[in-house]
Amino acid sequence: MEHILDNPIFNALVSGNENFAAGNDRAKFFSPDIALFAGMKEYSQNDFNVLFRISPAESIFILFAPAELQIPDQWKVTRQMEILQMVYDRTTPPPATDHSITDLQEQHVPDMLALTKMTNPGPFLPGTIRFGNYKGIFDGNRLVAMAGQRLQPTPYIEISAVCTHPDYVGKGYAGMLIADQIRRILAGPGIPFLHVRDDNAIAGKLYQKLGFRARKKLTAFVVQKQVL
Repeated sequence: MEHILDNPIFNALVSGNENFAAGNDRAKFFSPDIALFAGMKEYSQNDFNVLFRISPAESIFILFAPAELQIPDQWKVTRQMEILQMVYDRTTPPPATDHSITDLQEQHVPDMLALTKMTNPGPFLPGTIRFGNYKGIFDGNRLVAMAGQRLQPTPYIEISAVCTHPDYVGKGYAGMLIADQIRRILAGPGIPFLHVRDDNAIAGKLYQKLGFRARKKLTAFVVQKQVL
């Protein structure tokens, strides 16, 4: 039987993130100002055709799949990368930090966009904050680190947008923010998980140190809908 995290995007769009979902019972996608993710029930030729038919013209989507896909010609693959899915399956959270962590709100979006553009933790759009639970660390008025929550395939909740300004790397801010997110998710109650690029060994080691275990390798595809 397929695990819910084998198809995290589609399962998030039919459960914890259903309020942001467009589509039908075969293919779903987020509003393009919130996230570029799309998911399909089976990633079959038929489901790709359904996604093509119901999505806006020239859509760009990110797909997560557990294996190589046969992607139909009406979709152009613009990028492909291997990612590692990791799960925090402990029942006890990491200890709390006494460092000040700030709830990020709409007024912080310009700072969040600037920080994610600089550090490239993954796609972050003007509406991504609507996923909620984004937290940051400031140095004065300067946002220097952040992390939040994104995909929510119930009962799992993804920790995402983990990033630190280059001038502040090495201060432990990413670990503090991730630990804070773990505590919040467990209190939900939920199960924290995340995705990391397979070649990002430094981040992978940090996540392991915090208690995450590698669950599965997935492939991320960036696809663009072609005009026929």
